[in-house]
Amino acid sequence: MREPAASPGPGPAAHATGLTAAEAAARLARDGPNEITRGEGRSPLRVLLSQFNSPLIWLLFAASAISGVLGEVADTIAIGTILVLNAVIGFLQEYRAEKAILALRSITAPRARVVRDGHSAILPAQQVVEGDLLILEAGDVVAADARLVRSHLLTTNEAPLTGESAPVEKGLPPAAGDAALADRTDTVFLGTAIATGSASAVVLNTGMRTELGKIAHLLSSVEDPQTPLQKRLTHLSRLLLVLALGVVAAVAALGLWHGNPPLEVLLSSISLAVAAVPEGLPAMVTIALAIGVQRMARRKALVRRLQAVETLGTTTVICTDKTGTLTTGVMEVRALWGPDPRRLLTVGAGCCDAELDANDRGVGDPTEVAILRAAAAQGIFRGELEAQAPRVEELPFDSTRKRMSIWRADGQLYVKGAVDLLVPLCRGGTQGALEENSRMAARALRVLGVAVGRTPREEDLELLGLIGIADPPRPEAIEAVAAARRAGVQTVMITGDHPTTAAAIAREMGILQPGEPVEERVHARVTAEEKVGIVRRWKERGQVVAMTGDGVNDAPALREAHIGIAMGQTGSEVSREASDLVLGDDNFATIVAAIREGRGIYDNIQKSLLYLLHGNAGELILMFAASVAGLPLPLLPLHILWVNLVTDGLPALALVLDPPAKDLLDRPPRRPDAPFLSRGEWLRILLIGLLEAGVILAAYVEALPHGVAAARSVAFTTLVFAELLRAFAMRSPTKVFFEVGVFSNLLLLGVVGISLALQLALHTFPVTRELFQLGPLDARLFFEAFLLGLIPVSALEVSKLVRRLLRRRP
Repeated sequence: MREPAASPGPGPAAHATGLTAAEAAARLARDGPNEITRGEGRSPLRVLLSQFNSPLIWLLFAASAISGVLGEVADTIAIGTILVLNAVIGFLQEYRAEKAILALRSITAPRARVVRDGHSAILPAQQVVEGDLLILEAGDVVAADARLVRSHLLTTNEAPLTGESAPVEKGLPPAAGDAALADRTDTVFLGTAIATGSASAVVLNTGMRTELGKIAHLLSSVEDPQTPLQKRLTHLSRLLLVLALGVVAAVAALGLWHGNPPLEVLLSSISLAVAAVPEGLPAMVTIALAIGVQRMARRKALVRRLQAVETLGTTTVICTDKTGTLTTGVMEVRALWGPDPRRLLTVGAGCCDAELDANDRGVGDPTEVAILRAAAAQGIFRGELEAQAPRVEELPFDSTRKRMSIWRADGQLYVKGAVDLLVPLCRGGTQGALEENSRMAARALRVLGVAVGRTPREEDLELLGLIGIADPPRPEAIEAVAAARRAGVQTVMITGDHPTTAAAIAREMGILQPGEPVEERVHARVTAEEKVGIVRRWKERGQVVAMTGDGVNDAPALREAHIGIAMGQTGSEVSREASDLVLGDDNFATIVAAIREGRGIYDNIQKSLLYLLHGNAGELILMFAASVAGLPLPLLPLHILWVNLVTDGLPALALVLDPPAKDLLDRPPRRPDAPFLSRGEWLRILLIGLLEAGVILAAYVEALPHGVAAARSVAFTTLVFAELLRAFAMRSPTKVFFEVGVFSNLLLLGVVGISLALQLALHTFPVTRELFQLGPLDARLFFEAFLLGLIPVSALEVSKLVRRLLRRRP
C-alpha cells in the first residue's frame, strides 16, 4: 500500500482549515483510536477444554483408561494421541475468527493526509477523528468513512467491501440517505483504494463505526456452526454410551449370578466396554478427511478445516459470487452492432487510454482492455493508430458527459460513451440504436456507443455502432450448475452487480429457470449484513449452506455458512482467513467436484462405521448369550482387544480409502436432519450381529467337549474370519463384491491377507498360544472356521440381491 505523498503546502484544501489540534485531541479521547478492534472472546484455556465436551470423547477416555488397566499400553497411547490431536485441531479452528479480524486490520491505511489548523499533515491513521478533512490522491488507501466535499475524476476500488467488480465513479451531488452501500457515490470508505483522480472528504465515522468496522463486529459475533458430521457423531456416541453401559451391566450381573469369579467378571465386563466403543472411529474419520484433503488439493481446492471435506458432501445450497467464480473475471467484447465492425473497432481502440503489453496483459480500465483485445484479434493495434494519427487534443471521460473524445492528427474526432447520451449528438444512421442498446443491456452487456466527427467539437457525429462488453460465464461453470441441480444442490447468486445484470447472468448460467422467482435465486447489491441474513434464512429452512466470496464484505457470511469457500486468486486475505476451503482456480466447477469428493468421503466413513458396529454387535451378543446360558465366556479380554485392533481397526481404515462411486452426483443430497444410521441400517446391524454371534456360539458349544481352551480357539478364529470376510461386503450397500471390483481397493486385500497371517501365527507359535490361552488348531478346524466365517458375509451379499429384486417389482 502506498503512503500518501507529503504536500509542500495546504494543497487542494487550502480553502478549509480543518480541525484544530485541540478539537482533534478531544474527539480522539471521546471516540477512541481509528482502528479495527478484536473484541472480547473466550480464553484459550476455555476454548481448549471445550474440545473435550463430547460423549464420544468421554467414551474414548474410558476406553483408554480401561486399556491401561488391562496392560494394553499401545492401545492407551494410540487412543490418547487421537484425543490430543483432535483437541489441537479443534482449538486452532476456533481461532479462525481472530485471524480473520487481524487480516481485516491489515488492509486499513497505515497513514493518512489530513488538514489540521489550516495545514496539510501526514498522521498515523489511528489518529484520524470524526470531522477531519482527508486529502486523497490516486493510490491512497482511505483511512476512514468520509463524505466528499471536492472531487476530480475520482474512482475507487471497492471490490473488497462491496463486491463491485469495476472501479466506482465518485462525486457530488450527495446520494440519497437510504442509498445502498454500492450506490453512495458521494462517500469513500475505510480500506478502499483510490483508483484515479483526487478528492477531499470530511470524515463521518472512524474505527468500529465504519462499514469495515461493522464487518469486523459481524466476524467476531458469528460462531462456527456445528457440521452435520459433528452432529451425527455426537448423537451416535450418546446412543452407544447408553447401549454399552446397559450391556456391560447385564453381563456383569449375569456372571456374578452364575457364580463366576469376580475378577474374571470384572475383566470381561471391561473388555466388553472396550468392544462396545468403536475407538478407531476418530482416527478413521480423521484419515478419511485427510484423504479427502489430498484428493481436493489435486482439484485445486485447498481445505483449511478437515470437517469441511464431509460438510461439502452434505451441501444442499451454494450461495456463490458471480465475478471470477461463475464468470471468467475478464471483460471481453461479446457483441458488435453496426454496418462496418472493423471500422467500429478501429475507432473504439483509438478512443482508449488502456494498453496491452507484449503478453496480452491489460493495463487500465477493464472495459477498454476488452475493446483493445477484440481489435487486436482483427489486426488492429492501438500503438499503430497512435503512430499513424497522434493525439492532438483529448476530452477525458467524466460522470456528467459519460463519454470521452480524442481529436487526432488525421482530422477525426474519436468518441465513445453511453449510448443514450451519444445518439442525440449524431446525425442520421441512428435508427434502431436505442432499441439495440436495450436488447444488449437485457443480456447483461455493458454497452458503449462509438462515433466519429470531422471537427474537434462533439457535434454532428456519425454513429458507427455499439459494442457490448461483459464478463462471460465460464463454460465449465454452466455445466457445473447443471450438475449441481441434478445432484439436488441449489445454486444462489449473491453479487455486488446491478440486479438486471445479475438476473441476466443467472438465466444464462442456468441458475434461474423459467418460472422461478428471481428473489429466490438472485441477490444483487447486498451488504455484508444482508449476506449473513441470506445464509441464516437458508439455514433456518434446514439447508446445509456453502458460501463463496472474495471480498472483505463476504467474510462474515463465510463464517456464518456451514462451509465458507474463498477465492485463492482474487480473494482478500480476510476472506481466506474466514473460510474453510480456498479455491486455487476461483472456479465454480471446482466446488461441484469437491461436493462429489465430500459425498464419497461420507460414504466411506459410513461404511467403515457400519463395519465396526456389525462386529461390535456380534461380540456383545455372543458374550451376552453365553452369560445367559451360564457358559464359560467364549472370548477373553485379550481376544476382544486383538479383534478390535487387528481385525476391526485395520480393515475399517482400508475402507475409508475406497474410490468414490460413479453415481454420487446422480443422487439427491442426504437430508441435513437425517441420522448417521437409518432404522434399516440399525436393523441390519442387529440381524448380522445375531447371525455372527449364533454361528460363533454354535461352533464354540460344539467344541466345548474338547476343553474350554480348544473351544475358545475355535470361537476366536471363527470371529476373526467372519470379521475379515465381511469387510468385502461392506464396500457397497447395493452392489455385491464382484460388481464393486475385486482389485479396486488393493489396500483392503493386503490388510485382510496380513491379518489372516497374524491370526495363523497366534496358533502356530507356542509363545503366542500361551499368551492368548489358545489350544492348537489343525488344518481341518482352521478350514471349518473359514467356512463358518463365510456365513455372515454371504447373508449380507444375498440380502443386497433380494433388495434389488424387490425394488424392481411393480
